[in-house]
Amino acid sequence: MSRRTPRLPSWLPIDPYILALLGTVALAALLPASGRAAEVAGGASTGAVALLFFLYGARLSTREALDGLRHWRLHVTVLAATFVVFPLLGLAARGLQPAVLTPELYSGLLFLCLVPSTIQSSIAFTSMARGNVPAAICAGSFSSLAGIVLTPLLAALLLGGTAGGFSADSLLRIVLQLLVPFLTGQLLRRWVARFLVRHKKVLGYVDRGSILLVVYTAFSEGMTAGVWQQVTPVRLGALLAVEAVLLAAMLTLTWFGAKRLGFGRADRIAIQFAGSKKSLAAGLPMATVLFGAQASLAVLPLMLFHQMQLMVCAVIAKRRSHDPDRTVPAVRTGTRASTALRTR
Repeated sequence: MSRRTPRLPSWLPIDPYILALLGTVALAALLPASGRAAEVAGGASTGAVALLFFLYGARLSTREALDGLRHWRLHVTVLAATFVVFPLLGLAARGLQPAVLTPELYSGLLFLCLVPSTIQSSIAFTSMARGNVPAAICAGSFSSLAGIVLTPLLAALLLGGTAGGFSADSLLRIVLQLLVPFLTGQLLRRWVARFLVRHKKVLGYVDRGSILLVVYTAFSEGMTAGVWQQVTPVRLGALLAVEAVLLAAMLTLTWFGAKRLGFGRADRIAIQFAGSKKSLAAGLPMATVLFGAQASLAVLPLMLFHQMQLMVCAVIAKRRSHDPDRTVPAVRTGTRASTALRTR
């Protein structure tokens, strides 16, 4: 009899990209960039962040986002969950330091609560659960657009000196590395959108490769500065437990809160998946701009939360897909919104 290769359950996805991120962290731990190499890596990382936000701006269709305003109550609900409820829960966790979380890990946890929602996985899980996919597309797009401005401002306000505060230098770095490339992408979208669609696969590697470079640079700086000596297995386990509670709270609040607000099943699914997630792709480069040498600890909670949300939401989406079949109400987001899934 032939032996079958053991496989992970389909409801327990291990994102291959997370494995690549962990491999990058291990590389930075074994061979951290230092001296001249650190300067070169830092310059390349700065360019990679600018490239990422240029691509974000070039891919986001302003027209599709405006079409989505017709379902404004749903989008306001997702934005409130992402930029109001999440930060409030993050502030409530302040009492966990220093007994449970070190100040550095808590700063990373709070930063996690300020990051915008993810687009791709929210759409995928909403589709799997037979929810309102066009609404999930628009909600994720709105969150990403708002996060370009709100995440740095909230980080400066709530994290204070840890994230650079409102100094002129930090504000200038945010404008030059995040806002200017994003707006440039928006302005040039008319001419580059077709190119991005034709080379979507290659540019996907560029996206992920750029983020891996950002991670390597951040964790190399952390190794050189000795910040990883502060993370013990006990602290890491405590961080995972806190994030599990945070995710459970947001999944519960978005699902039952949406019901209380009068949304139907399809809209509640979109709100739950878009309102409970955080974007690793947007959060990692933002952290390097805001935290500098402390970015390695700042992004650790986000990396762990990203994998946790994928695993938990996959289980939820699978169960929702077996709900009794119901007619999904038509959404007036226009046909353009549905095409966003194919271009992102």
